Amino acid sequence: MKSASLFAALALCLTLAPLPALAHKVIASAYPAGARIEGEIGFSNGDMAVNTTISVTDPAGRVLGETVTDDAGGFTFTPTEPVEHLFRADLGAGHVAQVTLSAAEVAGILGKAAKPAAAVPAAAGAAAPAAMAATAAIDPEVIAAALRDEIRPLRQEIAAYKEKNDLQTILGGIGYIAGLFGLGFYLAARRRLMAG
Repeated sequence: MKSASLFAALALCLTLAPLPALAHKVIASAYPAGARIEGEIGFSNGDMAVNTTISVTDPAGRVLGETVTDDAGGFTFTPTEPVEHLFRADLGAGHVAQVTLSAAEVAGILGKAAKPAAAVPAAAGAAAPAAMAATAAIDPEVIAAALRDEIRPLRQEIAAYKEKNDLQTILGGIGYIAGLFGLGFYLAARRRLMAG
């Protein structure tokens, strides 16, 4: 009889024990990309926000425009004012993506900020004009676009990895193990008291 009530109590404790939620975090990023702002919105598990409307406002809440994510969760927006841009998207089920691009970064996109001059190395000698002519033939926009396309999946993988292996998860697992040992010691001590 006592073992049945003990089993019922243990089952009740396990039923009421808090379990980790199988949730995921919203991941949003925005960055300068030539004359535009590019970014992406998705979840830490790798699912991206597809065909999601993103509102763009300034810090005071004035609407600057809106854009829509593509099939990969990416978006582009062309700024017209050198103010801070706040990108916000409602992803449903209580998930809201929000990311800000500073006024200094937007001013840089619009060409309002001064860019530092690139220094030419003195040791380059006569080869410098030929190298500069070859570099001038390469379109920086094409290189930047290719680089962004290559980096996008890496950023998504890193964000998903961070979500799966964070410190809170590790400490929670250690806490569950310690709790199970404590419960085992309690039951063993109680059994000794009942037997003795």
